[in-house]
Amino acid sequence: MGGGGGGRWTGGDYKSLIDEAKKELRKAAREGKKNVFLSFAYEDIDEVNLLRGQTQNPKSDLEFNDWSVKEPFDSSRAEYIKQKIGERISQCSVVVVYLSSSTPQSRWVEWEVDEARRTGKIVLCVHSGQKAPDSLPEFVKKHKLRTVTWADLPAALSE
Repeated sequence: MGGGGGGRWTGGDYKSLIDEAKKELRKAAREGKKNVFLSFAYEDIDEVNLLRGQTQNPKSDLEFNDWSVKEPFDSSRAEYIKQKIGERISQCSVVVVYLSSSTPQSRWVEWEVDEARRTGKIVLCVHSGQKAPDSLPEFVKKHKLRTVTWADLPAALSE
């Protein structure tokens, strides 16, 4: 499921936190950055952290907007989590799905893709290596999602 940002929030006023996030999103839009929601199976957190590192390059026009949630899809907090993730997806420019052998089992990733499609967002899949995983999730085929290599992601996002 979508991965976590880098910082840790220790409490305080939610409204001011939301206002600050909106301010940063507007700033990124003015600077020509793409606000990318990153969806992935939690088991892929180490690989995804490497992908996130690409945004640290000052020349990068990418800014990932993502969460890390270990919560089961059918947990008691699932509806709240879906609401918050839905808000993040609605604010993004594009949804990028990191594909691996773990992705087909992730109900969170499938839900995020369905939510992105429902709201009219572009969904693009990315994988490491030269070849996509042998077992692609059914939603990739169902929605005929474009799949690119990690190295080709910046160019694909610029189209």
